[in-house]
Amino acid sequence: MTARPEGLRIRYADEIALLGTRADRVWVLLLGVAYVTTPLVLDDQWLSVLTFTAIAAIGAIGLNLLTGFAGQVSLGHAFFLGLGAYAAGVLGGDLGLPVVVWLPAAGLLGALVGLAIGPFALRLKGLYLAIVTLGLVFVGDHIFRNARLLTGGPQGRAIPSPRIGDLNFADLGALGLPLEREQSFFLFVVPLLVLAVVAAKNIARTRAGRAFQAIRDREIAAAIIGVDVARYKVAAFVVSSFYASAAGALLGSYLRHVTPDRFDLILSIQYVAMVIVGGVGSIYGSIFGALFIVLVPRLVEQVSPFIPFVTRSAGASGVTVFTLNQIVFGLLIVVFLVAEPAGLAGIWRRLRLYFRMWPFSY
Repeated sequence: MTARPEGLRIRYADEIALLGTRADRVWVLLLGVAYVTTPLVLDDQWLSVLTFTAIAAIGAIGLNLLTGFAGQVSLGHAFFLGLGAYAAGVLGGDLGLPVVVWLPAAGLLGALVGLAIGPFALRLKGLYLAIVTLGLVFVGDHIFRNARLLTGGPQGRAIPSPRIGDLNFADLGALGLPLEREQSFFLFVVPLLVLAVVAAKNIARTRAGRAFQAIRDREIAAAIIGVDVARYKVAAFVVSSFYASAAGALLGSYLRHVTPDRFDLILSIQYVAMVIVGGVGSIYGSIFGALFIVLVPRLVEQVSPFIPFVTRSAGASGVTVFTLNQIVFGLLIVVFLVAEPAGLAGIWRRLRLYFRMWPFSY
């Protein structure tokens, strides 16, 4: 048998590696520099936007693994976010556990609930599955409001800062560094996003990830070629629930106080919008979508004084800023589904291809 040329082996290794090309390594270096310098050059308002984006992107990655890769529609993401937030409050606040314990434990709690919900996906699909997961939001709202010892009831409860002993990751200034809370939390949460992205990319490239995509594209054909459909559908729910609950724990810790009203159907729709706008079936698209959706309410807030029919008073006639946000979210979903199904990730891929092929691109 003729040995495979060395160059071909190198190109194949580059193809499957996470940082297989020089451009990838340059991008990672630039992002590392941006990570260190961003807290020093941006004000608290924009650091808050980026921190919310990083937390939302972790949850959006989980939903994309479930919906974009495995083809299982879910509207119950807000329930798992709330579950993670309250788990962080109990484990980190009431029990005083460090963040290295309560953060993964919150994710594992969500994964266990996802394991219980996953079997419903074996008999349901499409809109029927979406309705079942939608019910989780209302069940969760009832639990969060009535389990007062754990959740604080309608008034909510405090969620602790991420700590390991005396080290508070939300207050790195205590170490003598010139950092305030927004800067400290940004530096804490971004590496967790990187870890979530690397884990998701590896899941997508493994046997499980290929099985997810086979089930999404042709479930019957996947079963014929030997894919254990039941096993991988449940696994998709477990992984997605872990990501969502971990993101909820981080969100609660960042906000410091959460109430049941925060984890409603609107939040689930926002995460669906992140996946659609960013790009269904794209890990990096989840980050693009999260940034876009986090920015939209702030942009609407900025331009609302210049729109004549928008009012800031709930009792006055006209459209409130909150209602305008929901209208914008709905329009974004429709526009991207019709005009750009690949989302922002698809636009980014085309731009990269254009400049890579230049001057032969057209």
